[in-house]
Amino acid sequence: MASQPHRVHLLANKNAIITGGTTGIGRAIALSFLRHGCSVTVNHLDLDRDKQHLDSLIAEADTIRAEDPEAGRLSHLPGDVRQVETAASLVEHGVQHGGTGDSTSACRSSHGPPPIPAGGSIIGISSISALVGGAQQTHYTPTKAGVLSLMQSTACALGKYSIRCNSLLPGTIRTQLNDEDLAVDAKREYMEGRIPLGRTGVPADLAGPAVFLASDELSGYVTGAQLLVDGGLFVNLQ
Repeated sequence: MASQPHRVHLLANKNAIITGGTTGIGRAIALSFLRHGCSVTVNHLDLDRDKQHLDSLIAEADTIRAEDPEAGRLSHLPGDVRQVETAASLVEHGVQHGGTGDSTSACRSSHGPPPIPAGGSIIGISSISALVGGAQQTHYTPTKAGVLSLMQSTACALGKYSIRCNSLLPGTIRTQLNDEDLAVDAKREYMEGRIPLGRTGVPADLAGPAVFLASDELSGYVTGAQLLVDGGLFVNLQ
């Protein structure tokens, strides 16, 4: 009988909530967290056009679990996190799914003071666009700069609770959102020519950095930081 490969579970007994986790970068991070032993709750909008992505995510998570019983478990909850009720329900659902304590007292304060948080990690997905301007991106770059600034400020506010807050700054990552655009050879080759590593990124390129920032063992003294995941694009913009 062939021996099973040694698996390192850097996020064993951890519990994560990922918004927008059925496609693209969020999906890649969710799957990597599962492989590292983390229970994951994915939030989505429950759109008809996205059902195929949710179904395939569930199937892939089941495969990971079948191959490695110590892998994390996947759950999902639909809803719009812009609504306060949805956000509270998502946290409650995630805590129950992970089995990390009394989810009701963690989400609601009407029955007494909330408990002191016991540490954790918040990872904001910003962008290289947070650091540069763009004549055609006046609607986009401020939002990504806002995510970066939010993580910096929450790092200051939540450090006393041992909650670390950091940002990932992807460069050009090929997802379903820009796949058609990058299918144009001339444009893709232009972008690749600006990237020192010579290729555009894929969602899986963000998974390892996310595991790093989620792991207390690997990044326990890292907070308020920003990590570029861009193949060197930013340092070559001249």
